[in-house]
Amino acid sequence: MGVGVLALQGAFAEHEAVLDRLGAEWFEIRSSEDLKKDMDGIILPGGESTVQGKLLRDFGMLDELKAKINGGLPVLATCAGMILLAERIEDDDTVHLGTMPVTVKRNAYGRQLGSFNARGTFGDLEDVEMEFIRAPYFTNIGDDVQVLSIIDGNIVAARYGNQVATAFHPELTADTRVHQYFLDILGRIAAKRCSKSVFQTISLFSYRKLIKY
Repeated sequence: MGVGVLALQGAFAEHEAVLDRLGAEWFEIRSSEDLKKDMDGIILPGGESTVQGKLLRDFGMLDELKAKINGGLPVLATCAGMILLAERIEDDDTVHLGTMPVTVKRNAYGRQLGSFNARGTFGDLEDVEMEFIRAPYFTNIGDDVQVLSIIDGNIVAARYGNQVATAFHPELTADTRVHQYFLDILGRIAAKRCSKSVFQTISLFSYRKLIKY
């Protein structure tokens, strides 16, 4: 299967380059037909969240993508992708996918800053390079949301179930560990699926043997 990369707008090519470096299979998602393909997970790239949300609606992809994520499809969402996932955007009534019980603030660091680079922890990972470009941050998170990164007192990365969202752009640095963290989630899910399949096969074999004898 592989990882689907939403390729409507934004820095999707940079994510694809990181996946190549990690030896992961991927394909681009540009239409509702692409969403029907089997995938292990999906990446929502940075860019313009308003534009991406509009394109998802115009191309009839929003509801199907939301259903997949709510159904457990793992997602890595960076910057604009994080805004797409949020249940609430400060000072904005717009809700896009709304699958993550968080509130985010768009352009939270101010347009005048533009961008900045920082280093910090990401879960158990230390000294992770983080590139912020007109970045949002979380202003409120639900009870079941795990904080992964805090920079200058602001939550900039979080996880909710299989949903991982970052305010920064890991695809724009040489550090591949955030993507590897996401791929490890996919690997654990695949391993559980395989174990379940083996168990079902053994159970079916035992049942047939019992019937036979």
